Amino acid sequence: MTAVLSAAETRPAGGAALGEVLLATALGLVLTVLLLGLVWLHRTRRWQGLTTAGNFLGRATRVPAWVALPTILATASLLVALFGMMWDISLHIDVGRDPGPLANPAHYFILFGLFGVFSAGVLACAMPLNEKPGPVAVHFLRGWDVPVGGVLLTASGFYALLGFPLDDVWHRIFGQDVTLWGPTHLMLIGGAGLSLVGILLLEQEGHGGASTDDGARKVGGAGRYLRQAAAMGGLLLGLSVFQGEFDFDVAQFRQVLDPLMIAGAAGVALVAARLWMGRGGALLATVFFLVVRGVISLLVGPVLGETTPTFPLYLGSAIVVELLALIVPLVRRPLLYAVVAGLGIGTLGHLSEIGWSNLTRTLHWGSDIAVEGTLMAVVAGVAGALLGTLLALGMRRRLPRPAVARTVLVGSLLAIAAMVTNGLIATVPGNLKATIAIDEASSSPRTGVVTVQLDPDDFVDDPAWVQVTSWQGGGLVVDPLEQIGPGRYRTHEAVPLDDDWKTMLRIHDGRVLTAVAIYLPADPVIGADEIAADDGVTRSAVPEKTLLQREQKAGTPHWLWNASSILVLLCTIAILAAISWGVGRYSRRGSASEPFPDKPADTPTPTPTGAGSR
Repeated sequence: MTAVLSAAETRPAGGAALGEVLLATALGLVLTVLLLGLVWLHRTRRWQGLTTAGNFLGRATRVPAWVALPTILATASLLVALFGMMWDISLHIDVGRDPGPLANPAHYFILFGLFGVFSAGVLACAMPLNEKPGPVAVHFLRGWDVPVGGVLLTASGFYALLGFPLDDVWHRIFGQDVTLWGPTHLMLIGGAGLSLVGILLLEQEGHGGASTDDGARKVGGAGRYLRQAAAMGGLLLGLSVFQGEFDFDVAQFRQVLDPLMIAGAAGVALVAARLWMGRGGALLATVFFLVVRGVISLLVGPVLGETTPTFPLYLGSAIVVELLALIVPLVRRPLLYAVVAGLGIGTLGHLSEIGWSNLTRTLHWGSDIAVEGTLMAVVAGVAGALLGTLLALGMRRRLPRPAVARTVLVGSLLAIAAMVTNGLIATVPGNLKATIAIDEASSSPRTGVVTVQLDPDDFVDDPAWVQVTSWQGGGLVVDPLEQIGPGRYRTHEAVPLDDDWKTMLRIHDGRVLTAVAIYLPADPVIGADEIAADDGVTRSAVPEKTLLQREQKAGTPHWLWNASSILVLLCTIAILAAISWGVGRYSRRGSASEPFPDKPADTPTPTPTGAGSR
């Protein structure tokens, strides 16, 4: 790791060095040429390797070659990209900026993983020869029809992959935004997460209208049920990446957003899993999530020696979703079931996450967010459950009439957007100051127990946190301070106060998010002077962003940042519209509707009257 960090004398804060940009561009072009070459050889029947590999994989999964190979490639690629992303976040927390994008080993996992997802979509579209791939295939060229799932997989993969070069452009314009929620970072995460819907549709198309219930053993039985669980668990993994900053205890946003995102993810993935897979679907999806995230946490933390990420539990929400489907006869009234299940996720599931968060995280969910956090979880749980229900209904070709489906879709998205907006509204006090006292513990490296006296001393009242964060100096230290008097707080242990460490007091109380610098190193690349850790100094509180995202360029026009963010938002809306179109097309133009399962897919049930032939 030392060799990686010393790969350059300075760490650029406004985009990568031109040489690395050219090298990365060349690498991307080579990979694209190779992919298009494979497509050309396959379409002209000069090489049968793709068909041979697809048929071999398809025999085990009982799906056509154009489903088997792309699905396995996309699944493996998403896992590689997820590992790279979690490793990358941990690296940035521990050591700060990269010497360059190609000097960060985690970036290779992200890049190749996202390119694998895009390639899987391209192959899914290219591999069918002289056949109609699925009941709702889209006509592309003469003699060339493509599956809807392949189209969505390609679009989502391309959108995610596009975020990689645009991230460098963003840094050149606005400087380094050391936050998971940077617009281009959201492109990477969102595109990868939404690609799961393309994978789900692709497998459905590959079965040509065969039900997961009646005659289940003819279309894969238990194996298909487990693949469905992996797909829904993968959707839960993708939706849970958005919570990354909270998982590392370096959140740069209000804490109420954490229960919002957890409940929303649970609503979408777990309700969809239960309605689509049947009994046990939500639990199996959760188990897949916990196994994958547990393995990644072990690899990033103990194995690679970086800060170990935590993760949500989801088990309480999964149990609620399963029990409601058994106790309350709502499964055959799916929209009503979604509302009830969403309420259960936002209340009982939320309570289980409170206990898990307090057990695994340094920054606990306290009474400061108890009311607002629960309300946010309830709204997100219901909205997410409704979205998950639409996804499951689409997979089963049972979407309600278009007016109802559109109303539920738009209403749910608007509800989530309103809650996110509420969570993003934060204030900064204009009169808060902190006097810093340092009881030095060691001089080389310099560490010390920090005591702070707030002025006014009654500024905080039952805060979410008053803590000291030290990061980017070779590790992460988060120390919730102990209150020892009116407005007087002290660290539990000595914190770093020199070298590359960035140490600051952080306060979150209600809507207030503010910070006071304790020690910041000189950074000649961005023209920043050192802020020394002086004993007895008094400093004013500032917006957290000015310290946590110190590398952002000052003086960039606000309209340019707003315009760029809106452009990314419009692209995201376009991807969501494409996903909605794909699910709707499959549901309304596919073959007969699939009944809702009361048992796992490997247990055959009688064909319901009027279900149609399979």
